[in-house]
Amino acid sequence: MTQHFINFDDLSRDELEHIINRAIELKTLWRQARECPQILRNRTIALLFEKSSTRTRVSFEVAATQFGGSSLFLSFADLQLGRGESASDTARILSNMVDMVVMRAGSHLLMKEFASVSTVPIINGLSDLAHPCQLLADILTWYELRGAIDHATVAWVGDGSNVCISWAEAASLFGFCLRISTPPELAPDRQALLRLDADIAMVENPVDAVANADLVVTDTWVSMGQEHEAEERLAMLEPYRVTSELMQRASNDALFMHCLPANRDREVSSDVIDGAQSVVWQEAENRLHAQKALIEFLL
Repeated sequence: MTQHFINFDDLSRDELEHIINRAIELKTLWRQARECPQILRNRTIALLFEKSSTRTRVSFEVAATQFGGSSLFLSFADLQLGRGESASDTARILSNMVDMVVMRAGSHLLMKEFASVSTVPIINGLSDLAHPCQLLADILTWYELRGAIDHATVAWVGDGSNVCISWAEAASLFGFCLRISTPPELAPDRQALLRLDADIAMVENPVDAVANADLVVTDTWVSMGQEHEAEERLAMLEPYRVTSELMQRASNDALFMHCLPANRDREVSSDVIDGAQSVVWQEAENRLHAQKALIEFLL
């Protein structure tokens, strides 16, 4: 049966830890010797993107190259998918020509439909309800710097976005405490959280959410497709900016993460994102290494 990676919890904790440990090995191998196993020789990864991208697109294209394979970038507008061909028909066609598909789409349901008929692995490069590849990089970064995350307290501050939902899925697998602090109107999808058996608390006041936390995480306040809501969203989220004063409420050695792109001095102040507690650049680089390990695992 073909294994896909649509939600973070599509894989077990043991499988995810295997991928994380393998990512550390691949990262070390590349940094020390500029070497990488050639597992994609004569293989192709299709990048099927409806939305624009920097880290997701670059990391998967570079991963394909380092593995000795090729990548094929396809925007929805370039395909018959953009003219009415169904996702299932498109999936069947691509399954016969490429070895893996990375999708970046607005609709999680569309991605699930694609995966239901695909005979090659489908990786979620971002949807409205999940960003599991980001979580792989985030957990990898934590493991590199702090070890196991089981007993940590993570504070999510800001918009209850797709990344927030993936953090909730990670909490259900790894057993850490997750406090989510958002305006009530922007809380994460309730149905997505109800299915999880996890230590998750909704804490409206960000000061309370961050208190003694080991990790503080945020995301952009206006995601792609939400530009028409920008003024309203910014007004609601103003009290949820991650500032140096807010970080002082966290543990003394707390880390700060942001999946990027960041709007400096909007969701996070510049002195935090550029400060000693910020690990956002290591986190961003780890997209490449975590996804290389994921590709290897799925193939």
